[in-house]
Amino acid sequence: EGYDGCAAEPVKIIIAPGGKQMKIGKLLGRAIVQITDDAPERNCRPAVDYLFRSLANHYGAEALGVIFTGMGDDGTIGCQLMKSRGARIIAQDQATCVVYGMPKSVFDAGVVDHVEPLELIVPRVLAAVEKGVGAVL
Repeated sequence: EGYDGCAAEPVKIIIAPGGKQMKIGKLLGRAIVQITDDAPERNCRPAVDYLFRSLANHYGAEALGVIFTGMGDDGTIGCQLMKSRGARIIAQDQATCVVYGMPKSVFDAGVVDHVEPLELIVPRVLAAVEKGVGAVL
């Protein structure tokens, strides 16, 4: 679970704490996690859109967005912004989702580069990191 000021390092998974917003900022050129009490977005806190907006703003084409199972359309606006800045987007496929809302919304928005079953998402992410996130996978 992320905490305010912790380092955001490549290939490190950080989970947003419940009831808080999480974004990535920079401090002295290093990526850090920022935890806030900012308002919910689309009735979500934490909101994926909130996080992805910070990734788009700080990392552009060096970012990679992954949308997993979930209800609603949180993540769609963030993925659209990330994609407009050159990021790659991976979505979980319908067959392996418990709830296909979030991945479907991002897919329907036309910004998904790859649709993968749950068990192939990590290999796809690792391939992106090895080749350089902006590379065509």
